[in-house]
Amino acid sequence: MAELTFEKKNILVTGGAGFIGSHLCERLIREGNRVICVDNLSTGGVHNIDSLLPNSNFQFLRLDINDPIDLENYAELAAFKLPFQGIQEIYHLACPTSVKDFDQYKIQTLLANSTGNYRVLELARKYRARILFASSAVVYGTRDKANPFVAEEYVGAGNDHLSPRGCYDEGKRFSETMFSTYRQVHALEVKIARIFRTYGPRMPLGDGQLIPDFVLSAIDGQDIVVYGGKPFHTSLMYVTDCVDGLVRLMKAPADQWLVNLGSDVDHDIADVAEIILKTVGTKVGVRHDAPLMFLSELALPRCARAKELGWLPLIRLEDGLRHTIDYVKANKILLTTL
Repeated sequence: MAELTFEKKNILVTGGAGFIGSHLCERLIREGNRVICVDNLSTGGVHNIDSLLPNSNFQFLRLDINDPIDLENYAELAAFKLPFQGIQEIYHLACPTSVKDFDQYKIQTLLANSTGNYRVLELARKYRARILFASSAVVYGTRDKANPFVAEEYVGAGNDHLSPRGCYDEGKRFSETMFSTYRQVHALEVKIARIFRTYGPRMPLGDGQLIPDFVLSAIDGQDIVVYGGKPFHTSLMYVTDCVDGLVRLMKAPADQWLVNLGSDVDHDIADVAEIILKTVGTKVGVRHDAPLMFLSELALPRCARAKELGWLPLIRLEDGLRHTIDYVKANKILLTTL
């Protein structure tokens, strides 16, 4: 049976009011699609999608993906003609991500990585939609100092299913198993993107998320605090590069379905803090504090598969930091109130 084509694709983005999700929604709208954004706003915010709300091709639904979802019951989606057109693509990003408030969201994280997956995969099965899961570099476990680079074939060094981080780290591994199993059993066209540390505008402030907190401290003339040992190394990918990788993976042939997305450049985070201080023009110090449970040195990605999609991270660190600094300066009052 030939695949039906439509003037505009209907695309569902779960977690679409979050940091990466909101940038993805903007990209998809720019490309001429209709986008249904689903988010329960546990760690996302409507302020991230304010500019999209007036657009007739965009619809936001405040829903929890752990609950049963029947999109055809929502009058707001009448223009999407779901009974006739269905949904062509699903980007599944919904999962609480908070560093400092990690304990607060443990049960929601556990459910998002199990029940939530099931709800979204069943939607994909109903509409025969292509579906992409936003996985994480945490599936590889902590960094091997002697050999920090990992390719997709690496099975990981994680053994923390009973640890305080298990609901997220092991949850992402189990999520990949769920998506892979639906691919095997139901012949769904599944994509899995293992996303490495990403930064940029719309990251939450005051949450221990490295870059935005560094910027806020610099603007306020306070010492920058690096949580973790010294030195603390990480890769950093700008959010629009991440979104470009997700879109390219979704459009790729079915056999290109598991891909690392991240920068393979290793940074000492204290050096990054110094760049931020220089850009802001503040003379304060950089000090190290006790590690946070959800903030650790992760592996570095080998990106050969992503490069086969024509993908490369294009935004230089200095430019990405400047964009992030400009955003925090412009939105500081609003964001700190939220």
